[in-house]
This record gives sequence, structure tokens and C-alpha cells, in this order.
Amino acid sequence: MDDYEILARGSSSSSSSCSCSCCKSGARFMERYGYDLILGSIATFYVLFIPYTKVEESFNLQAMHDFLYHRHHLDNYDHLEFPGVVPRTFIGALLVSIVSAPFVLITTFLHLPKFYALLIVRMALGCIVLYTLRLFRRQIRNKFGHQVEAFFVILTAIQFHLLFYSTRPLPNIVALGIVNLAYGYWFEGRFYAALNSLIFATTVFRCDMLLLLAPLGLQLLLTRDISLWGALKRCTSMALFCIGLTILVDSIMWKRFLWPEFEVLWFNSVLNKSSEWGTHAFHWYFTSALPRALLAAYPLSLFGLLLDRRVRSFTFPVLAFILLYSKLPHKELRFIISSVPIFNLSASIAANRIYNNRKKIIWNFLFLIMLGLLLLSLAGTITTFMASYWNYPSGHALKELQGIDYHNDTDERWVHIDTFSAMNGISRFCENDFPWRYSKEEQINLQELKQRNFTFLINEHPVINGFKCLFAKDGFSRVHFKFGFPPIFVVKDPKVFVHGNLVHEDIFSKNWPGCS
Repeated sequence: MDDYEILARGSSSSSSSCSCSCCKSGARFMERYGYDLILGSIATFYVLFIPYTKVEESFNLQAMHDFLYHRHHLDNYDHLEFPGVVPRTFIGALLVSIVSAPFVLITTFLHLPKFYALLIVRMALGCIVLYTLRLFRRQIRNKFGHQVEAFFVILTAIQFHLLFYSTRPLPNIVALGIVNLAYGYWFEGRFYAALNSLIFATTVFRCDMLLLLAPLGLQLLLTRDISLWGALKRCTSMALFCIGLTILVDSIMWKRFLWPEFEVLWFNSVLNKSSEWGTHAFHWYFTSALPRALLAAYPLSLFGLLLDRRVRSFTFPVLAFILLYSKLPHKELRFIISSVPIFNLSASIAANRIYNNRKKIIWNFLFLIMLGLLLLSLAGTITTFMASYWNYPSGHALKELQGIDYHNDTDERWVHIDTFSAMNGISRFCENDFPWRYSKEEQINLQELKQRNFTFLINEHPVINGFKCLFAKDGFSRVHFKFGFPPIFVVKDPKVFVHGNLVHEDIFSKNWPGCS
């Protein structure tokens, strides 16, 4: 064997060893973080394609904007001008703002529009929520095995609502992150830590988490996993700390002595004023909200309750939570979003059992049904995604308006945003710097608008005196079913209209599409 062949073989062996080492490192990385990359990528996809927000998200979102851009200048904060129906805590918005601040600072240094900061804060919130879901998922793996964890990821990935909501700046979603921690502690056997997590979520972010805290605490007492004296001793101090924290922070921010969630509890439960925003039947969560949120996991979760006795003890407190919540007439899916991980666990156990027994005739039939349900879930998620994409017409309208090039960039361009538009996609993060100026002044009569010298209007009305409709933006109207392909499609109608003031003649030098 000559020297060249020896060198060649040595080089080949070294290269092979390096490649093998890299493969092993990559395999270890994917084994550790692969599921996180899958769920995180889907959540990021939703953020990038559906970046705008609704009115129920406005408080936390505007608070994040003000923390990042107004900082200690409290008089400029949005909530002092638009306080909302009930006060909310600033603690969640402050936490997300702290995580987002370094990245937003980079966008400011690069003179990027604030729209990029909107993406950043939503992704930061999503990272927090998905990280806590990861901690819960690890406990699922420890207790039920790797295959159950894999099915948990699959079911979560093909559902729309959990990953979509994980980046929405709602109090329910901040509470969801803490509830995920509580689930993880519960599965790990750290029962007092689980109760303390729920106490934190209840006293600071969502008082309705009391409806989950109570059944779980009762079950732990009945099973003697905790003692009454131990619970009082370990949880009372946590409750007092959380109440003191929220009173301290929020009294400063709201400029009055305040415990926000107590006022929310009084408003919703004692005064029962939440019903003014719509009511549903007692069974609505079980017949509408959960089927839409869980999709294939809904029937699988019921099957899982029959198959595995262990999962029943984890599911019963969550079922009690939903039953108790069903007593309140005003219902929304986001109110019970924290129950979805537990139902997904039960469904994952059923899916795992079906998969492992698929060689048997009956189980093979169930396996085929399960595959069909998964495909239907994927189709439902795609349809819901398309409907959600078209559900923020005013955000798209403002972005298109600000993207138009104008000859004169020295004059201020005042945009009035009506209440409907402010509720359906526009936030402070959507606003550009000079020469753009914005007004969200409410209760202006349509006849009065032409006297206010606004340059543009973003409005729900197609015709306004003194203005010409420049273009319209479609919004989601309904889902239509038909025989053919595709069997389901999203119906859109014009929802938001952008008007130009007839006094400003330079506006009409552009070739606007109009609103016909």
C-alpha cells in the first residue's frame, strides 16, 4: 500500500468520523428540541401571516407598545385615554416587554417601522407560552412515554386555536402559560407548587382560574396528596404576595388604588355584566367551543378516558372547571383554552393505544378512522386559518394606505380611525412616524368629519360626505359548503373603506381602485 492510499484512507476515515459526529450532534439536537421547532414554527407562521389583533387583545398590546416606546412617560400611555370596560394588570405586558426590549431596540436602531415590534412582542409571548408547554410535555413523556408525547405534539400541531392563541396578547394566554406550569408541577408530584401557580394566575391575570384551582385543590385533598393545614400554610403567603404585587404595580399604572382582577370578578360574577357581550347555552363549551378547538382530539380524548384510568384523575378537575364556567352566560373559546393541553393528553393516550394495536382487526379499523379524523382536522385548521387571515380588514387597509408613495412628504397626513376599524386590526404598533398622524376620537358624527380636516378616513361606512372612497378591504363573512372541490371556501365581503378628503387634491393624482 503506497503513501497516497494510506493518506486517502486516513482522510476518508477522518471525514467519516467527523460526519458521524455531526450527525450524532444533529440527532441529539433534534431529539431535544425537534418538537419545540415544529410547534414554534407553526406559531411563527401564524404570527407572520396573521399579525394583527382584535379589540380584546388591545389592552395588553397597547401596554406593551407604551412600555417599549413611552417607558416612564406614564401620561402618554394609551389606557389613560381608552381605559376599557374593566381594568387589567400590567404585569404580563411588562414581562413580555422586558423579553422583547433588546430586539425592539435593534429595530429602532435600524429605523424599521413599529410593525416589526408587533411581530417581536407576539413571538416573545409565544416563546414564553410554548416554553411552559414544553415543561408540561416533558412530564407527559416521563409519565406516559415518548410515543404519547409524540402524539401530543402531532395533535397540537394540527389544531389551529392553541398555537394561534399562544401568541395573542390576551390575559387568558398569559394565564395559560402559568397553568401549563401548574400542570407540569401536578404531574411531577409537586402539588403545592401547582396550587401556587394557579393562585398566581388567579389573583393576577384571570380570576376565573379559581374555577380550576378549586376542583384541583379539592381532589388533592380527597386523595390526601396535600393536607388542609399544609395548603393553608404554603398557599396563603403566596396569595398575599401575588395580591400585594398586582396592587403595587397596577395602582401605579392606573393612578389609583387597585386590584384589577377583583374588579373583574365583581363585574363578571356579582354584577353579571359580561352577559351584555352575548350569551350562549349551558352546553356551548361542549358542543361548539371544544369541538372547534380540539378537532380530532375531541373524540379521541373521550376514548382516552375509557382506556387509561390514570388520565381520569388529571381530566376530572378540568371537566369540573368547564362545567362551573358553563354557568356563566357569556362564553368564549379563549376562556377555556387552558383546558386544551389536558384533553390533548387524553387524546394522545388513545391515539398511542390505537397505533400500537393496529395489527388487530378492530384496532386497525379504529386506526383508519383515526387517520381520517387527523386529515379532517388538518382541513379544518386550514379553513380556520383562511377565515382568520381575512378577519383583520382594517389592519390590511392601514398598511396598504401607508404603503402608497406621495409627492409631498412634508405635510401632515391625518388619519381618522373609527371604532369598528380600531377593533379589527389596528393598534399603536401599526402607526408610522411623521408625516403620519392618527386620531381614534370616538362619537364623531359622520357629517362632522368633513369639518375636521382629516386627510384620510378608515371607516366602516362606504359613503361619507366630503370624502371620496379610495379603496375597500374585504373581511371574513362566513364559511360556505358546497358539493365539489374544494368543498369548503371562505366568503368575504367589503368591511372597511378608506376615504380621501376632497379638499386635498394631491391625493387624487394616484390611480385608486375605488369602492364600486
